Amino acid sequence: MLLEVKNLKTEFFSEKSTITAVNKTNFHIEEGKTLCIVGESGSGKSITSLSIMGLVEEPGKITEGEILFEGNDLLKYNNSQMRDIRGKDIAMIFQEPMTSLNPSYTVGFQIDEVLKLHQKELNKEQRRKKVIDLFELVGIPLPEDKYNEYPFKLSGGQRQRVMIAMAMACEPKLLIADEPTTALDVTIQAQVLELMNELKKKKGTSILFITHDLAVVAQMADEVIVMYRGHVVEQASVKELFDNPKHPYTKALLNSIPVPGKVKRKSRLDTVDENVDYLSFPKEIR
Repeated sequence: MLLEVKNLKTEFFSEKSTITAVNKTNFHIEEGKTLCIVGESGSGKSITSLSIMGLVEEPGKITEGEILFEGNDLLKYNNSQMRDIRGKDIAMIFQEPMTSLNPSYTVGFQIDEVLKLHQKELNKEQRRKKVIDLFELVGIPLPEDKYNEYPFKLSGGQRQRVMIAMAMACEPKLLIADEPTTALDVTIQAQVLELMNELKKKKGTSILFITHDLAVVAQMADEVIVMYRGHVVEQASVKELFDNPKHPYTKALLNSIPVPGKVKRKSRLDTVDENVDYLSFPKEIR
């Protein structure tokens, strides 16, 4: 087992209250598999990924649980040890590449910095060649020219491909993708998803894919967990989830997807009923 998350609890503290963003969450990811986390905004998806990466900032804190990566509990690692893990064994693609890339440096330089940190055996010319090879791998046109470009000169799709290249630079064992296609148009989104699937097949990388788009889940996932208010309410294979959802919240999410031919034009789509407390139903974790 590559990653096991056990009873993870992440809380945010203020003078007046404590907010539990992730509450007793359990799941695992096998080598070479894709696990999708789905749920509405605010359900705890991104905080779960940041907890795994050790990037939860004050006033947030992981208060309970274990995060076992290849059998080692990451919560017991200090900052220096986590820096060695991040980018090398576990890499992350963030939701908005324009805020993740430094506008003051060229994209080639920024990936070179990752290689300089984690692959010290490479010299400057070898690092440059590897960056250009990565750009070619992720489908960036004219990779040698793009090496010296600044992020603002690239299109949204190209910036996201740079982020994928950066994440894949050291061939991580686990790739965490936090809604990496949200800011992209449909055509570029399809290309990015296809690219990630190809990289998984070629490199054997496991993927933790976070999204609220169930169409993306159907395309990417082997296993799916559904989160609601920080809780995992259902876990299943992708086929089981779509064919036989058990939890009422999962059913509500699936019913909100418009089905061509079944939904009348201009009619209202089904929505998740905010007046229902879906945590009051029995937990259905498979």
